[in-house]
Amino acid sequence: MIAKPNIYVIKLKRNFLPMLFLGFTFCLLIFSKSNLPAVKSGLLLWTNSVVPSLFPFFVATELLMHTNLVSFFGNCLNRYMKPIFNIRGEGSFAFIMGLISGYPVGAKIASNFRQNNICSKEECERLLSFTNNSGPLFIIGTVGILMFRNTTIGILLFITHLLACLSVGFIFRYWKKDKNTFLKTTSNASFQPTKKTVSFSNLGEILAESITSSISTILLIGGFVVIFSSILSILKASGFLDGVSLLLSPIFEFLQIDPTFIQGILTGILELTNGIQAISSIACKKISLNLIFTAFLLGFGGISVLLQVWSITSKTDLSIKPYLYGKLLHGLLAAIYTYLLMTFIPFFNFDLLLF
Repeated sequence: MIAKPNIYVIKLKRNFLPMLFLGFTFCLLIFSKSNLPAVKSGLLLWTNSVVPSLFPFFVATELLMHTNLVSFFGNCLNRYMKPIFNIRGEGSFAFIMGLISGYPVGAKIASNFRQNNICSKEECERLLSFTNNSGPLFIIGTVGILMFRNTTIGILLFITHLLACLSVGFIFRYWKKDKNTFLKTTSNASFQPTKKTVSFSNLGEILAESITSSISTILLIGGFVVIFSSILSILKASGFLDGVSLLLSPIFEFLQIDPTFIQGILTGILELTNGIQAISSIACKKISLNLIFTAFLLGFGGISVLLQVWSITSKTDLSIKPYLYGKLLHGLLAAIYTYLLMTFIPFFNFDLLLF
């Protein structure tokens, strides 16, 4: 008699994903009227924004991986990377490119490092925790200028995003520290890259490989953008988001936060851009609330980006846990830093502009 509940739990775990996918398929049919425009919108977002901004960076990073630039960064910055982040100097390439390019370039480089034996498993997992970030073009250009219509807001969010990124990297220097002690007695020669070095004789081959790899990644991202646009459309049309907002409203009212933020936060946890767009459009007497929630979402990145990273790291033996923990911590620290800068630096106190 006692074993039956355990059997039901096992069956539920076994059949959960098939039931979820079946429910999603039915929802696509039931809410097709609102879903089709959402899918078109997702395709337009991918075509007009994601491909032009990310594809060239993917090709560039693939090409750079075939040069001695990674080793150059390693030799120059090892004295800083090792004591601060407990990562060999080559990891600075992932940090710099990930910060410049935006999601998910940092994760792709960390996975490439693991596949090509440039860094150890523990070092690559540390890289995952803090090198996959929102880029300055997105934070300052899209979020600051286009959404909030204020360049200074974009600069503030980028500064706090960078500070939180560095903080997470320093905290995660202790990730699996004991397992990585063998590196103290292992020379850098044990982790030599296995990729071909580009030259004039093999330039065409290397360029073709880089473009092919980049196309695969950009198509993968496009698929996630479209799927999550569809999921958000279903959640809105079905009233699910309204229902969750209603349940959470008393908590937000107790905290003296406008409950209209709930849907924007939930949307942003699923998909970053749509969530920030919703939060930026909320009219609030204290714009600091909008910015604090935006800072958190920029740091966390959303479940859509999480699954993109997971699909990239699945080709390696890297765990997704440091990335998930790191992004949650990144979002919280970015929100705290944003609050502190707006509170103690009058130049960034945008609430004053409302009076």
